[in-house]
Amino acid sequence: MDIVGLLLIFFARIVDVSCSTTRILFLVRGRRVIAACIGFFEIMIYIVVLGRVMGGGREMSFIQLVFYCGGFSMGTYVGSLLEERLMNAYVLLDLIMERNAETKAMIDRIRSDGYGATVLHGRGRDGIRYVVKIICRRSDIPVITSHVENKAFICISEVKGITGGFFQLHTKK
Repeated sequence: MDIVGLLLIFFARIVDVSCSTTRILFLVRGRRVIAACIGFFEIMIYIVVLGRVMGGGREMSFIQLVFYCGGFSMGTYVGSLLEERLMNAYVLLDLIMERNAETKAMIDRIRSDGYGATVLHGRGRDGIRYVVKIICRRSDIPVITSHVENKAFICISEVKGITGGFFQLHTKK
């Protein structure tokens, strides 16, 4: 098998496994129809590539195996990158910060940027704290955390569903 054939195997596996990763993530988030469509193309690519590697019953060469497995490995990585781009899901940010005027001003800046922020009072080891809860898109995390200036404990959780509340649509500038 020539280098072009090996590269075809490698890149086809990247596409196949990226589809698999994306399909599973869509499935976990309840997007069954999209997951099923992705699964169709995923398995089609898989069968075609496997047939190419197996060569109709002849033995697989070591180099073919290495390229096949390398494509799988790289596909897992590429699939996770696709997930970041395609699944701009909502997350819950829990910001735990000192209770002072500087923190209050920071919360006001976050709100003036159009994000809803619910402030609770908590007790930490060193005294009273603000617990700020913000639901936003994953892509908005850097914007929000830029206000924090390393003065908060930040916990990020995936949000499965949302009803009610304050949300402002943020458009790309």
